[in-house]
Amino acid sequence: MATASEATRLAQVPCDKSELREECEKLLQSLPKAQGWVGSPPLYKYEGNWYYSATLQGVISSQKHFQSQHTDIILATIPKSGTTWLKAIGYSIVNRGRNADGTGDINPLLTNNPHNMVPFLEINLYACKGVPDLSRMPPPRLFATHLPVSKMSAQYACCKVVYLSRNPRDTFTSDWNFTNKLRAVGEEAISIEEAFDMFCNGISAFGPYWDHVLEYWKASSERPGNIMFLKYEDLKNQPHHHFKKMAEFLGYPFSKEEEAKGVVDEMVKLCSFDHLSNLQVNQSMNGKINGVPNSIFFRRGNVGDSKNFLSSGMIDRLDRIVKDQFSPFGLEF
Repeated sequence: MATASEATRLAQVPCDKSELREECEKLLQSLPKAQGWVGSPPLYKYEGNWYYSATLQGVISSQKHFQSQHTDIILATIPKSGTTWLKAIGYSIVNRGRNADGTGDINPLLTNNPHNMVPFLEINLYACKGVPDLSRMPPPRLFATHLPVSKMSAQYACCKVVYLSRNPRDTFTSDWNFTNKLRAVGEEAISIEEAFDMFCNGISAFGPYWDHVLEYWKASSERPGNIMFLKYEDLKNQPHHHFKKMAEFLGYPFSKEEEAKGVVDEMVKLCSFDHLSNLQVNQSMNGKINGVPNSIFFRRGNVGDSKNFLSSGMIDRLDRIVKDQFSPFGLEF
């Protein structure tokens, strides 16, 4: 499996100009676009979903060039639905009992942000010039993606995919808070009312939210051995149960001896929001992932925090959309 240093290197591949970037720039001219949530960059609609131009580069490249292996593990989310937490959990399950960085007994998650340990395919690995050499990553390789399942090529069918969904109220609230922190100095913040209207109309990074969630929900029913669908709220409510369920799905079940020794308890504690957010590496303004401080990936992590931001009218509107979009397919939040 990838060492901590190798995963960190892959997550921070430097970018420059390439032929694909020129191809992407030409493509942007023909795509529908809308106001973005972060300052001036617009969102572009490509094959039914919305992306910022810098992300679209990686989307196209990963679709063209990523070659999966049957031992690969893909951790999938729509932005701000528990991605950082899912990466910590997935990495911990697969790497437990191993000295992953070769430097001693210190768990790499104590000194590295989870985004360093599990790189995004489209945001990190394929967003730059050329095609990354992933051959130095022995199995099982852990990757992350925000791509809808329909945008993942057929070759992903041999991988194990874990999808973490989150209540749309909290997903939106977290996304709005996050993107406003990404503004450049002097840039005007997008109002929550304006962002909410766009979200309800399906205009958000990697959205529409409804399509993204439903695709994975349906796919998990059609291919239960390949795709696991989890809810953020269930994971918060019963972490031990779902940690064990996820470990079994990935092929790394906890043994009776591990459970008796409290391995699951320790992993739940290690990956908890309170623990991760209080680590020095995740409070640092100097350590950065994708150009932003590590601390930006940790805000509150609560269930139901949206009630502190959304009006009753907003909540009613969102609940109606949820019922219309999800109820026919048996999905509830």
